[in-house]
Amino acid sequence: MKTVVLYTDGACSGNPGPGGWAFILRYRDKERELSGGEADTTNNRMELTAVIEGLAALKEPCLVELYSDSKDITDALEKGWAQKWQSQGWMRNKKDPALNPDLWGRLLELCQKHTVRPHWVKGHSDNEYNNHCDELAREAILLVREGGLPQCPS
Repeated sequence: MKTVVLYTDGACSGNPGPGGWAFILRYRDKERELSGGEADTTNNRMELTAVIEGLAALKEPCLVELYSDSKDITDALEKGWAQKWQSQGWMRNKKDPALNPDLWGRLLELCQKHTVRPHWVKGHSDNEYNNHCDELAREAILLVREGGLPQCPS
């Protein structure tokens, strides 16, 4: 099984507002980056979309070292929270629904195909790949505002 490294980030101008997402996939000496956005979304949706799009870009099952500055995503995957929410009908507890169940459901599907090891990185710090993903996501927001970026493919 191939081991790939996936860096992701999502951004939003206003919350909700126009948003962008980006990923960088690294395998040996090759890199692939992609970004996209939506006109009316939230930061959490863009963070999730970045991970989903990165995993969906893989053509075969892989061991994925996932780097994200979203503690929500890394904790939900690492600690099994997302699976628990799904098993409880997308409820976080007895009274609070889980937000974005459509995206969490898609992410869990992709986690069944790939072995995902989440790693949290501090945003806007010294991780060059996370910083580049942030730049790409913010550029996507500008393109969405100008009407020059197609809507999210998923």
